[in-house]
Amino acid sequence: MIERTLAILKPDCTKKKLSGEVITRIENAGFAILGMKVVRLTNATAGEFYAVHKEKPFYNDLVKFTCSGTSIPIALEKENAVADFRKLIGATDPKDAEPGTIRRDFASSMQENIVHGSDSVESGRFEVRYFFSEKELTGEFVTCS
Repeated sequence: MIERTLAILKPDCTKKKLSGEVITRIENAGFAILGMKVVRLTNATAGEFYAVHKEKPFYNDLVKFTCSGTSIPIALEKENAVADFRKLIGATDPKDAEPGTIRRDFASSMQENIVHGSDSVESGRFEVRYFFSEKELTGEFVTCS
């Protein structure tokens, strides 16, 4: 089934200038990029996005880290996009990630783990809509005449 998922290249990724390498890996894995933008999230925006984690002990540090620099949200589409993207990026803790995954190769810690990936089809739908309008994803803003 064709699915959408959201990737976010986190501030550690952009600070390390790894965005191009990570995007290349995503494209080489067969994902279609439907939308991509550079953003600097505020505490309110990051807090709302990660609201599902609000009661967890790492929530405040996650929001603070997310706001520490620029991020690149990317709307992706592919057959089995959510599961395939989770496999491509690897476990949240880079020490537990499989060799050759994005997090194993580039991340420095559980918090600074380079990239976010939706954890379910439902989350993917919500997260893509959080950052992108349908017009942005379908190219309705661009006309070729």
